[in-house]
Amino acid sequence: MSQDDEPQGFTIEEEHTRQYRCFNAQGTQLTVRLLPPPEGEDPNRMSHFLDSVTELFEHALRDLEDSDMVGITISNEVEVKDRAIGISFRRRDQITGDVIWSVFEKVAKSNATFKALDKLVMTVHSVKMPIGMAEESRQTGGRLSLWHV
Repeated sequence: MSQDDEPQGFTIEEEHTRQYRCFNAQGTQLTVRLLPPPEGEDPNRMSHFLDSVTELFEHALRDLEDSDMVGITISNEVEVKDRAIGISFRRRDQITGDVIWSVFEKVAKSNATFKALDKLVMTVHSVKMPIGMAEESRQTGGRLSLWHV
């Protein structure tokens, strides 16, 4: 990653990835800290927060295909009493800024606390979905093989 590619809205403290080959799945856990707005500027804090979270999601989902199924959980490492924020499994291309914002908005409306500037643990589970029957066609020479029980 070059200096220009460095994330501006957060820092990554740890990143672990584990493959589950039998299930065509992968789990990634990021421990991150969202950064406050730069000193000396008077930016809109809410837009800075949203930009930082969007940048974090783009980083976490960078290696996934649009057809992959993705589920995300964000929890606070310091304040374990804070409820985790979750985005249910959906296709990668369905995780947009609007979806992310609506999840944080629900937390705010529920009067639940979530300290976003503490260390956050973001867990991303992804499953590569099979597309087409290419593998089966190669194995059976294009014929459909039926198995009877």
